[in-house]
Amino acid sequence: MDRFLSANANPYSFFEHLQKRGLIQDFTPNLVDYLKKCEATGTVPRAYCGFDPSAPSLQVGNLMPAMLLRRAQLHGLQPVILVGGATGLIGDPSGKKEERNLQDKDVTAANLERIKEQLSKLIDLTPGKYQAKIVNNHDWFKDFRYLDFLRDVGRYITVNYMTAKDSVKIRMETGISYAEFGYMLIQGYDFLHLYEKEECRIQLGGSDQWGNMTTGLELIRRKHGGEGYALSNPLLTDAAGNKLGKSVGGAIYIDPAMTSPYKFYQYWLGQADADVPKILRFLTLLSDSYIEEVEAQMHAQPELRAAQKVLAHELTRMVHGENAALGSENASRVLFSKDAKTLDTLSPQGLELLAQEVPSSRFTGEEEALLDVLVRTGLCPS
Repeated sequence: MDRFLSANANPYSFFEHLQKRGLIQDFTPNLVDYLKKCEATGTVPRAYCGFDPSAPSLQVGNLMPAMLLRRAQLHGLQPVILVGGATGLIGDPSGKKEERNLQDKDVTAANLERIKEQLSKLIDLTPGKYQAKIVNNHDWFKDFRYLDFLRDVGRYITVNYMTAKDSVKIRMETGISYAEFGYMLIQGYDFLHLYEKEECRIQLGGSDQWGNMTTGLELIRRKHGGEGYALSNPLLTDAAGNKLGKSVGGAIYIDPAMTSPYKFYQYWLGQADADVPKILRFLTLLSDSYIEEVEAQMHAQPELRAAQKVLAHELTRMVHGENAALGSENASRVLFSKDAKTLDTLSPQGLELLAQEVPSSRFTGEEEALLDVLVRTGLCPS
């Protein structure tokens, strides 16, 4: 049995894989025909997804679209990673009940560079037929004059069309600024630009982005009489419908300086039995047969939490590397064991991770009286 998904360079198999994993919320009707046509002609279709630098790090929820692009890559599509150097300066109103605070331009630029680095570890940028490409929408918006944008883009989309979108409707009572109102037009133009300049025909994203995604399709249709395609995935939620990615201490980030690999590991280790199978299917590249085996073991012996351990290890490995995953696993076993002998199994990596999570002191090993050591390390009062 293969532990991981194997590459399958047939574009239509991408759609079939997403269906099997439960990763499709909405899609445009002709997408399937387009993928089948690409497969028949040997064409490598391009698919893009956007990431706004609204924080210094990606969060757990961003793993969904990132892994969607990686799945596309494994199934014979070329990913286009769009980082929102322009859209990040405005802020997406989708799912927000009130106006976002505008970020400083320098902060946005710094966030963008960090996010690009994080995405490059999740999606393959190695030169080749399916090499991912990173683009920044600030490159085409920085010299776009306002009057030109209204004439060349704004005239194709009516206000009636925009106010019918959920992201706008829910804000009409409380108020929405012209800047955030225009966000969907900016994101829609991204799709139009990539359609024209990069021969990109597919946009991927979360279900909360569907209104913005279809605006891009409308621009392509109205300006060129052409056809683009879109596919959205469900949001990552638990069995009760709550968004995953939050803990008692706040959001769970990809950056190890903001959420340590150990805390990242513990977050997944703490997931409920009812949620683990779905998260394994949504976020990991483990094979269907392996996930089914893990799920069967979970149902047979839930007290072992075997599925949680697989989930925590795999996502920590994917985001932080194998050493961090093993170290977090090792530190967790030692910290929660009642057997003092498990301390002997603590690896250097596990010790370093554990020292970040519990009160600790460094001891150089120099000759010193035991009482002095206890006082200096804070283990007993002076």
